[in-house]
Amino acid sequence: MKDKRNEILARQLLEYSTKVKSGETLYLEIKGKDTLELGKDVIRLATRMGVVVFWYYSDDSLLRHWIRNAGDDQLRGQADLHLHIMKKADAYISLRGSDNPFDLADIDTAVMDRFNILFYKPVHLEERVKRTRWVVLRYPNNAMAQLAETSQEAFEDFYYDVCCADYAKMSKAQDRLVALMEATDKVEIKAAGTDLSFSIKGIPIVKCDGLRNIPDGEVYTAPVRDSVNGTITYNTPSLYQGTVYNNISLEFKSGRIVNAACDGDESRLNKIFDTDEGARHVGEFAIGVNPFILKPMKDTLFDEKIAGSFHFTPGQCYDEAPNGNDSSIHWDLVQIQRPDYGGGEIRFDGKLVRKDGVFTDAGLEKEFSRENLKAADMD
Repeated sequence: MKDKRNEILARQLLEYSTKVKSGETLYLEIKGKDTLELGKDVIRLATRMGVVVFWYYSDDSLLRHWIRNAGDDQLRGQADLHLHIMKKADAYISLRGSDNPFDLADIDTAVMDRFNILFYKPVHLEERVKRTRWVVLRYPNNAMAQLAETSQEAFEDFYYDVCCADYAKMSKAQDRLVALMEATDKVEIKAAGTDLSFSIKGIPIVKCDGLRNIPDGEVYTAPVRDSVNGTITYNTPSLYQGTVYNNISLEFKSGRIVNAACDGDESRLNKIFDTDEGARHVGEFAIGVNPFILKPMKDTLFDEKIAGSFHFTPGQCYDEAPNGNDSSIHWDLVQIQRPDYGGGEIRFDGKLVRKDGVFTDAGLEKEFSRENLKAADMD
């Protein structure tokens, strides 16, 4: 799909998200044929900026044949190859638009675990995430429109509103939420099937304002690892490793998942949480604030930013907000608390800070409004 808005998006990725400069090296991953037009814009603009661009094409229909047939030494060999290139990169951009999000659905979880441990973790979690300036973007192809249950034309308009939001204004708005969370010890969350408490005391608070994900719009931290107690039920479907999970419910005791249930394949769900010990602990707590995203579409990069939502993530913590949890998974599971999704409350140290998805501070809520964050270029 050739769209003039791609150039606006490409400039945002290069100039705002990764801030690449002349003489630097950009590692560009292009996944899915529909992303090629945006990939061309990124390559052309980056090259004109004086950037050295390494790019490669992939998608899950190709990846599935590698994962299903590669031995451990082959996975390590591919990891070494990508690590060699990643270590030379100053910035990383991933344009993701696979034709079929279920291409990995029939791969056994044990096989996916090997891939995650031997390839994804060393290349991405330990090298790319920790050292490069990186941004990951989903692209609006027909497969995404189908997951969102809308036409491709309507989805494209939604997509560009979301991805080309005024992230500089969003960043400023997030400063107030960061300050509020930095002053907080105990968090309490209540909703249907949810009565959860934990501490975030002493854990850094990080804003996500278009520098790492496009779309973006969250403020995250991590719970003190062993402080999580209670239950949580996620009301947002999650597409993970080719399988859709609905109504996941977790019970925590002293920070550990002691019971996990869902509608559907509970055995497969529990195998994920048995990947390693860290998979049964939580590495992230985040509040979603993007006003252009209001309903789930089975794409985590969008769903975790939904206005009026939060996500509570089993698995690896981020270096920027460390709580000591180490895992080869990082599974962002989302609960929406707006009235149309059942409502809910978040309290900081006993004080109600958000009810039914709306901040009790009217000024803060206004700063996160669509009117305030609409990009001027998109009018």
